[in-house]
Amino acid sequence: MQESTSPGAGRPRADVTAEVFAATLRSVHEFGYAGATMDRIAVAAGVAKTTLYRRWPSKGALITACLVDAFGPAPLLGEDREAVLTTAIRWGAARIGDPGVGAAFAGVFTDAVSDPALREILTNELQAPYLRVLQDALGESEQRVRFVIDVVMGTLLHRMGISGEPMAEDDVEALIAMVIGVFR
Repeated sequence: MQESTSPGAGRPRADVTAEVFAATLRSVHEFGYAGATMDRIAVAAGVAKTTLYRRWPSKGALITACLVDAFGPAPLLGEDREAVLTTAIRWGAARIGDPGVGAAFAGVFTDAVSDPALREILTNELQAPYLRVLQDALGESEQRVRFVIDVVMGTLLHRMGISGEPMAEDDVEALIAMVIGVFR
C-alpha cells in the first residue's frame, strides 16, 4: 500500500525558511557571495534545490529575502531625530557586521547593477519598508531619507568590502555625527 503525501508533509514551511536563511548566510560567509551557489545553499540547508526555486525565483531573490529577515524591523528608538538616527545607524552597522550579511548585501547589490528585475526586488522588498518608516520617524522627504540610507549603507558596505571587517565603533560614531549634521 502506498502512503499518500499531503501538501503539509515534510518540515513546516517556517522551519524550512529559517534553515535556508541560516544556510545562505553560512554559505556566503564561508564561500563568498559568488561561491554561495543555490546548489551549495540547498545542500547546507538539507533541502532540494527545487525547494529553493519554488520559494525564490533566483539567488538574488533568496539573498534579498534572507537580508530582510536578517535585518528585521528597524529599531527607531528615541525622542528626537538625532536619537532615531543614532539607533538606526548603529543597528545597520551591527547587522552589516553579522557573519555573511555584509558579503551577501554587497554581492546582491553588485548583481543588481546589471539586473533590473533584481533591482526591483531590492527596491520593493529591502529598501522601501525602511524608507517609509524612516520618513515617518524623521518627518523628512523621500529624497533626504534615501540619501541618508545611501550614505550610511554605502559607507558601511564600502568599509566591509575594502577591509573585510565591519566598521570600527569610533568610525560608526563619526558616521553618526556626520549624518546628524545633514539634518541640522
